[in-house]
Amino acid sequence: MPNIQEATEVELDLANPPMYKVILHNDDYTPMDFVIDILMKIFHKNIDEANKITWLVHQKGKAVCGAYVKEIAQTKVHQVKSEAKRNGFPLLATMELDKG
Repeated sequence: MPNIQEATEVELDLANPPMYKVILHNDDYTPMDFVIDILMKIFHKNIDEANKITWLVHQKGKAVCGAYVKEIAQTKVHQVKSEAKRNGFPLLATMELDKG
C-alpha cells in the first residue's frame, strides 16, 4: 500500500463575534440602591463601578453596563427586567450593537 502524504494549507479567518452593549435607562421610580444591587448581582460590578454607572444613569439618562456577545446580552437584559418586575420597579435595560 503506497504512503501518500499531501500538504494542505488552510487559512481560517476567525472573526470575533459582534458585541452588544447592555444599557440601563433612568426612570423616576427605581431607587438608586436597587440599581446598584442589579449592577453588582447581574453585571458583577464592584461597589465603586456600580456607583459610577448608577450616577451616569441618573445624570445622563442612560449608561452602558457592559458589552457581551448577543446571547449573553439578551440574557442580562431579561434578568434586569425580571428582577425589576419582581420588585415592582420599571427599570429598563436594552441592548444595541457595539459599533466601536
